[in-house]
Amino acid sequence: MTHTLFDKIGNRKYLVARERFSFASAAFAEGGDVGAFCLTLAFTGARISELLALTPERIDRAGGVIVLETLKQRKRGRFRAIPVPARLFAVLERVLGVAAPSRDPRERLWKWGRTTAWKRVKTVMRTAKIREALATPRAVRHAFGVEAVQSGVALNVLQRWMGHARIETTAIYADVTGKEERALARRTWKRLQKALKY
Repeated sequence: MTHTLFDKIGNRKYLVARERFSFASAAFAEGGDVGAFCLTLAFTGARISELLALTPERIDRAGGVIVLETLKQRKRGRFRAIPVPARLFAVLERVLGVAAPSRDPRERLWKWGRTTAWKRVKTVMRTAKIREALATPRAVRHAFGVEAVQSGVALNVLQRWMGHARIETTAIYADVTGKEERALARRTWKRLQKALKY
């Protein structure tokens, strides 16, 4: 199977930085457990099933990471730690009480099924005015990978963060046109664009 960030007719399957920001802003405005879920999705690049399996004991505020079990690989018990900002920990504490002594550390943070989670993410994406074809949790995951590569994260680190078994899967994120490539292209237009007189 060939992995690509474009569909059969050439439409991208990931959010660009502006759309990713709009999604996170809409999630924050939404608040509650839905907003917390969407923000965690955006900051970790997790699969929906991985977030739905998340428990308070895997929220490692002292270590600055959220620990996810990689559920797509065939073996259970494979975990990965993804660094997240302190502000996300604050949201998870305020909304879900992840550090509360009364909270069962092994109880799932979100008790929804996959379909409910998917619909809630889609609702926040509509609020963020993300076009319908891109309004999917997978587009958020792909956006995480794209922005990580464009921010200089090494592919082997991103592979670990995303829970990919093969580096070839992670390498698709390096194929997206980034700021540096657009800057190079602008140099090739320098003289030619003067022909565009309007």
